[in-house]
Amino acid sequence: MFYWFLKRILAGPILRILFRPWVRGLDNLPAEGPAIIAGNHNHFMDSIFVPLLAPRPVVYLAKKDYFTGRGIKGAVTRWFFKLNNQLPMDRGGGSGSQASLESGLKVLREGNSLGIYPEGTRSPDGKLYRGRTGIARLVLESGAPVVPVAIIGTDKLQPAGRLVPKLGRVGVVFGTPMDFSKYAGLPVDRFMLRSVTDEIMYEIMRLSGQEYVDTYASTVKTKLLTSAKPKKSESDKDAATGASKDGDAATGNGEAKTQGSSGRGAPESDSDEPSPSA
Repeated sequence: MFYWFLKRILAGPILRILFRPWVRGLDNLPAEGPAIIAGNHNHFMDSIFVPLLAPRPVVYLAKKDYFTGRGIKGAVTRWFFKLNNQLPMDRGGGSGSQASLESGLKVLREGNSLGIYPEGTRSPDGKLYRGRTGIARLVLESGAPVVPVAIIGTDKLQPAGRLVPKLGRVGVVFGTPMDFSKYAGLPVDRFMLRSVTDEIMYEIMRLSGQEYVDTYASTVKTKLLTSAKPKKSESDKDAATGASKDGDAATGNGEAKTQGSSGRGAPESDSDEPSPSA
């Protein structure tokens, strides 16, 4: 009830006025029965525009962080995502990911449409990245058709450093449903999972016109975060080098005095092993 109220009366009309969204290929979305809506992912509002323009409800798997926040803000966020047909998804692997897979399968078994982003996370630069094989598991276990979706323009809404999204037209293109029944009854292995996933990613790329990068988006994000860490300035390096030299000089003087008083210095050890008293 709240989903339709939000879409048609509360938020939907406002979003249509502000962003003037356009849509193509609505006839490619099955009117009933299970369907997997697989799209590219550039902005958190992707999960708003697809359900807004789709003629039937779309249940999305959203990262679990949206459902575990604390305080008033966390409670409001959790409430909003639950009422918008979004389910928590664990991207950490193991039992958490298996539980997310089961949640998605339950949605499909009930005859609903499930939205998922095969890349696993938002694109850091507007390019399309390698898909995770979780979507292939959903496809092969459910037998549901896959509707590839291209969400266009959301990557321009909120450039880096901007807190509030800016206004701009957004488009959604629903592609021809993909049938993977040819794999039914065959033993599932990693090669089959990769083949199904890549086939889906190719269709998304064809619809969106994005440049494809055969690397996981999460890997690129990690590299970007690492390279963004502040580096020591030349003055800091010089100061550290000077301090090191002063320390070495002081140590050298102390060693010279010790050698002078004892007649010889302590012999150097060739071993890296600790002494018995360590």
